[in-house]
Amino acid sequence: MSDILDILLTAGFWAATIRIVSPLIFGTLGELICERAGVLNLGIEGIMTVGAMAGWMWVYQGGDLWTGVLFAAFVGAIFGLLHAGFTVHLGLSQHVSGIGITLFASSLSYFVYRMLLPNATTPPKIKPFESVPIPILSDIPFVGEALFTQSPLTYLAFLTVPAVWYVLYRMPVGLAIRMAGENPMAVEAQGINVLSIRTGAVMAGSALMAIGGAFITMSWFDAFYFGMINGRGWICVALVIFASWKPGKALIGALLFAGLEAMQVRAQQVAGAAIPYQFFLMLPYLLSIVAMVFMARRARYPQALLVPFRRGERI
Repeated sequence: MSDILDILLTAGFWAATIRIVSPLIFGTLGELICERAGVLNLGIEGIMTVGAMAGWMWVYQGGDLWTGVLFAAFVGAIFGLLHAGFTVHLGLSQHVSGIGITLFASSLSYFVYRMLLPNATTPPKIKPFESVPIPILSDIPFVGEALFTQSPLTYLAFLTVPAVWYVLYRMPVGLAIRMAGENPMAVEAQGINVLSIRTGAVMAGSALMAIGGAFITMSWFDAFYFGMINGRGWICVALVIFASWKPGKALIGALLFAGLEAMQVRAQQVAGAAIPYQFFLMLPYLLSIVAMVFMARRARYPQALLVPFRRGERI
């Protein structure tokens, strides 16, 4: 127990937690926007993968970092448009379409990588975003080292939380998005195109997911390799349920998971060979499932989630 407390009282642990949580924030908020509009997006794992590859490849081919982030967001939005085409406009199964998007986006990422870099035996590297200390705040003992010496994309991730909250709860477009996921007939009665609202929400959410993937290759690591998303997309889907579709609670849930992931790496070092390392690897995911089960029992999901909308039909 004392070893665990020692870990919790180190600035390095909290700095790692903040770094790990950043792509989860982007992915979770992206999924939350999609589901608030009534569309489940199980393509998130593939969209994060293609975002990671697209942003990294843009920089590797000579582009700058910020345009790489924008390019990743653009590619993610295109896959969001594809998913919306199947689910919103054609009314096909959101589950099947999402799994198809994940398989297609992941496979396309690996294909493009091999086509552009056929002779690469080890993942080529780029110069990623560097840490940017915030003046004065970064000088605060412990807190400054943990929170205010991060990369620009990390700061952007945390700023995205209040931004999404403000859009959803304080702007007319946010009300339209929420009502599209609750009562699309009421939205149509106001003369608003439900299909356009849902399509735009899925594209915006998918763009955020892709930025989450780009964070991993452009701010956390400096290379792209197969399997690097490692299930984070599915964790984001679980975090949306854990958060009851609320941005603030989504941040809390993402921080809890990131803390567990940062802890398991250090717990392995403390335990040594006494406990198999696989136990620590599965621990964050296991606890996330348990938390989701308990929270899902009380969660109030959007009433029109997974329900296709067709003009003139009542749900």
